Amino acid sequence: MIRGIHGMFYSSKADELRAFLRDKLKLPFTDTGGGWLIFDFEQGDLGVHPTEGEAALSGKHDISFFTDDVEGTVAELQGRGVKFEDEIQDHGYGLVTHFAMPGGVRVQLYQPRYAKKFKAKAKAMPKPRAKKTARALRS
Repeated sequence: MIRGIHGMFYSSKADELRAFLRDKLKLPFTDTGGGWLIFDFEQGDLGVHPTEGEAALSGKHDISFFTDDVEGTVAELQGRGVKFEDEIQDHGYGLVTHFAMPGGVRVQLYQPRYAKKFKAKAKAMPKPRAKKTARALRS
């Protein structure tokens, strides 16, 4: 069973981008060693967009952050020095803006207008049962 999503940013300034995510966005993380930080989220979702008439987009990936209060989050992030590229706009599915991170990584921040199906924190997956060996089955 798939329990979440793991996104990946590719950046020519990986250390700076990790510091931005840690220090500016204040994302919770696990330090896996050697400078590698894995940022942890309580929720995630995934969409699939058609590329009709936009062949150059086919095969590309996009990562967005979502919030329950886009105006409050923008104000908080601006207070930490995050530069936004545009004003908050209503795109139908949510209230949307964008900001840039080190290495030329452009990110959408939005407040969804749709209901999220899973609001509660996911429960830990049950441990698999130990398989009985042939010897145990003969006993």
